Amino acid sequence: MAVPLQAQYNLETMISERLAKLESMLRNNPNLPEASRQELLDLVAGLQAEVTPLADTHAERADQIAGRAEAAVHASIKRDQQPGQATVAVEGLAASVREFEASHPRLVEIVDQLTVTLSNMGI
Repeated sequence: MAVPLQAQYNLETMISERLAKLESMLRNNPNLPEASRQELLDLVAGLQAEVTPLADTHAERADQIAGRAEAAVHASIKRDQQPGQATVAVEGLAASVREFEASHPRLVEIVDQLTVTLSNMGI
């Protein structure tokens, strides 16, 4: 089912805002080592570059991927989380892109790198 143009525009705006919020969260987290921060910022920039064109054809899925990326990063860098919450969030992010392996391999590659980076942070 096609998403109406106005709704698509709103979703694209929401995706951009969500990823900008994620970038700000990373930049302003004092507990994040600088090397991890920069790696995550680079991956979020790559994610933005891949999710934006995806929104033209799969707006709701692109929004879901951006939302799951935000949740996974937030859960991974948050100190007062429930045990396993970050793992579940990272697994959800990875699962959200599997259907795009053939059509958007770079998107899947970036999400895979993001999940590995978050996992290496101690999830």
